Amino acid sequence: MTCNDSQVGRRGQFLLWKAAGRTSERQASCDDVVRATGWVFNNEAGHHQTLAEFVRTGDDEVGAYLAVFGLSDTGDDPRHLVEIGSGIGRMTCAFTRRFRHVTACDLDAGFLERCRESVAQFGRPDRLSTVEVGDGRTLPLPADSADIAFSYITMQHCDFEDALALSDEAARIVRPGGRVALNYRRRSGIDVVLLPMGALVRMAFSIPGLGTWLSQQRGAARLGWQTNRMSPDQVLTAIGDRLGQTEVWHNPSVHVDASGAEAKTFEGINASHWWLIGTVR
Repeated sequence: MTCNDSQVGRRGQFLLWKAAGRTSERQASCDDVVRATGWVFNNEAGHHQTLAEFVRTGDDEVGAYLAVFGLSDTGDDPRHLVEIGSGIGRMTCAFTRRFRHVTACDLDAGFLERCRESVAQFGRPDRLSTVEVGDGRTLPLPADSADIAFSYITMQHCDFEDALALSDEAARIVRPGGRVALNYRRRSGIDVVLLPMGALVRMAFSIPGLGTWLSQQRGAARLGWQTNRMSPDQVLTAIGDRLGQTEVWHNPSVHVDASGAEAKTFEGINASHWWLIGTVR
């Protein structure tokens, strides 16, 4: 599947993905991607940043989240994890060391190429497959084909309807009794500034030549990714009928309405985020 011009015009976040993907493709290595681009997650910049350091942040978070969410017990070894929004593989490397099969999904083929490069250096490439999500909302994977669907810092970068569609897709591809672990960003007071500024930055990405430059500027890239905010009620209204037991996890310093799901807290969760952990019916 590919992203056509009408989709780009209607969903401006595609411009950021494509510009960032092109920028990553022009770098000589993943080390250069980490040092030169503005969208890599760990928010560090500088000529001395390395891919190894970038991946190490993913290793730490994967171990913590899998343990806290009860996903680390492999049980029957051949489990299959689908990662929605892999980027260049910050967390994917750790997943391939923990699961028999990992499918990394992302909107841009350039990201997936770099993801394979990262896993070749720091993971288990024999356990990895990649899937391009060209329309930004549909996972080209069979129903009931995965044991876990995991997504971190991806839904907030999507159009609201696309985020709901991807959430529904996550539940669709997981077998009955399998789990979804999906991360979202909640609404907060600063959004009255962040969301309009993000919209302006995305418009600037449509100016020929400017988008490529902006994708290398950390502040601009971070603003441009600010696309939506979602509540547990909105997500569970859309996909709750696919799930049995559900948990809403958040930082203990903030209040999040769990919308009927079991509320749980973990200090390692960003105060702006919340997670939906659900068992597929």
